[in-house]
Amino acid sequence: MGGALSTTPRLAERLGAFVREEEAAEVWYAVIRIFRDYGYRRMRAKARLKFLLAEWGAEKFRDVLETQYLGRALPDGPAPEPAKTPGDHVGVHEQKDGRRYVGLAPTVGRASGTRLTALADLVEAAGSGRIRLTPHQKIVVLDVNPDAVEDLLAGAEELGFTGRPSPFRRNTMACTGIEYCKLSFVNTKDTARDTILALEQRLAGVELDTPITLNVNGCPNSCARIQVADIGLKGQLAKGADGSSEFAYQVHLGGGLASSDREEPGLGRTVRGLKVTATDLPDYVERVVRTFLEQRVNGETFSTWVKRADDAVLK
Repeated sequence: MGGALSTTPRLAERLGAFVREEEAAEVWYAVIRIFRDYGYRRMRAKARLKFLLAEWGAEKFRDVLETQYLGRALPDGPAPEPAKTPGDHVGVHEQKDGRRYVGLAPTVGRASGTRLTALADLVEAAGSGRIRLTPHQKIVVLDVNPDAVEDLLAGAEELGFTGRPSPFRRNTMACTGIEYCKLSFVNTKDTARDTILALEQRLAGVELDTPITLNVNGCPNSCARIQVADIGLKGQLAKGADGSSEFAYQVHLGGGLASSDREEPGLGRTVRGLKVTATDLPDYVERVVRTFLEQRVNGETFSTWVKRADDAVLK
């Protein structure tokens, strides 16, 4: 239950609840009905469960869930421990049965049917019959024979699916954008791709020992989860120097989910007056990343640095 549970570890620990596997569908259905009955579904800018949760708080949300929809109390329990590894599954990992699973990164989740068909042929040749898609816009190939891993990686690389991506290719995601979504204001996929290519060249020799996530969204609905990204971009139109409209983004900084390097996860901050055009986006991201690396202390994460940085530094 997103935002409110992430305000402090103590709050999350006090309100954490356990759901048995056989109850998961019932509880999930109850949460959906709460959003249906109480959520701000008529307001485009707030048509997300997170806004209802932010107004109610986790304690009220749980009370309504248990009393009005489930008719019983859920058992209490401590908050889950923060993840100690990235959750995107990218790379080569050993399965319990000795085989491997391989996580591949398309560029901002873009993949044609032709390329996916070719990937399916590679997967079968590697002895696998199972592929999964992740919320991080990644592809996971399961049950790969160990001696077929390198051939799979090489073939997938030629198709644009890499198991050894650069930090920016790995940690950038984008929603569908104006190409296929009527709600979007901007072209997200091409903007994100061009930004990745520019950053891979400009920051090729820069050592990044902490991931910096870049999430690009075409409208306020945040399908790409901009509020929980290190750098989140919300698409909008802005007036160019010649008076015409151009793609631009409102910037959210320092958001994140619970992980080993974030003691207090939360939503990113916005800086008053900070908007970046699509053309200037690579320049902005490069500048703020370099500033972070110059000013960070004691190995702090990007989100931790953002929380203490002055607005002027973040522009």
